[in-house]
Amino acid sequence: MPVAFLKSPPPVVAKRPLNEDDAVDIWMARWLRIRPKDLIRRYQCDPRRLYEIWAGDTFPESRARAQAKFRKKYPALLDRIDFGHHRRISCRPGPDQMSLFE
Repeated sequence: MPVAFLKSPPPVVAKRPLNEDDAVDIWMARWLRIRPKDLIRRYQCDPRRLYEIWAGDTFPESRARAQAKFRKKYPALLDRIDFGHHRRISCRPGPDQMSLFE
């Protein structure tokens, strides 16, 4: 099958640890609304690794690099993108989450 007809890039063949360049690409993919499922398949990683990047636990400086790269590459999308931090919402209801139902 020719590569031109693939709808998504082929998955990485071997597992490897994510690096900072991957983290920059993962941030940009988030802003482009690429599904986490597709990112997991592409990078062959545990879903928690994506959320560690988005929460800033690993590669915290990658977000600023990704934002600068995104601004240069996609200037027409800047007014449609929320560059805000990832918010974790727990599955367990707590007293702080009751405001979500208002």
